[in-house]
Amino acid sequence: MKHAILSLIACLCLNLVCAQSLIGAWENIQTTEDGRTVRNVVIFSEGHQVATWFDAQTGAFIKTNGGGWELNGSQLTETVEFDTAKPERVGSQVTFEIELDQNTLKAKEHNTVWKRLDDGSPGALAGAWLMSGRKTDGTLRFRDTNRPRKTMKILSGTRFQWIAYNTETKEFMGTGGGSYTTIDGKYTENIEFFSRDNSRVGASLGFDFELKDGNWHHSGFSSKGAPLYEIWSRRNL
Repeated sequence: MKHAILSLIACLCLNLVCAQSLIGAWENIQTTEDGRTVRNVVIFSEGHQVATWFDAQTGAFIKTNGGGWELNGSQLTETVEFDTAKPERVGSQVTFEIELDQNTLKAKEHNTVWKRLDDGSPGALAGAWLMSGRKTDGTLRFRDTNRPRKTMKILSGTRFQWIAYNTETKEFMGTGGGSYTTIDGKYTENIEFFSRDNSRVGASLGFDFELKDGNWHHSGFSSKGAPLYEIWSRRNL
């Protein structure tokens, strides 16, 4: 009986933890006064997050922000690393109260509700990554991921987004994202928004991928058709 009770308690605790996990992708859809439908997709990985708004029909990019995050009880604190609408917020912290269960996330202050898209699975590459190297003319060249100029990619189980920005100058260089799959060593991106060029929306790009010593090796052709070989390293918390 004692073992059965302990097992039940452990199971209930596990369910509670799972029910209150922010990890994964979330979505809120709203209709603006002019009749436009706007999608807001938020991706949480361990310690890092990104929120993006784009036109649901055309994929036209509207805005994005993100950085680090920490949850204490119902208090969510975000450390802003990039914000296209309010770059002056870069470097600041924002705290607000949330309500969280298995499938919904609510920001009380804004009365906004997001529905869960995934819980971080099944993607083999879920997490936050920083570009740490490229192969050019057959030569690998590495970069310091601690410098202010960063290219970060955040993936949930089904969603991806890359962001290029500078935490020192508060400059934003570009972003793109959508859904992805990882099947038999092939990583495929389905582009749903691209801040630099709306014509890329709807394209699917396939790449070879491999995890070597914890790093993500990514090769194929860019959206412009140029060959690429990138190395991404997991971002520390």
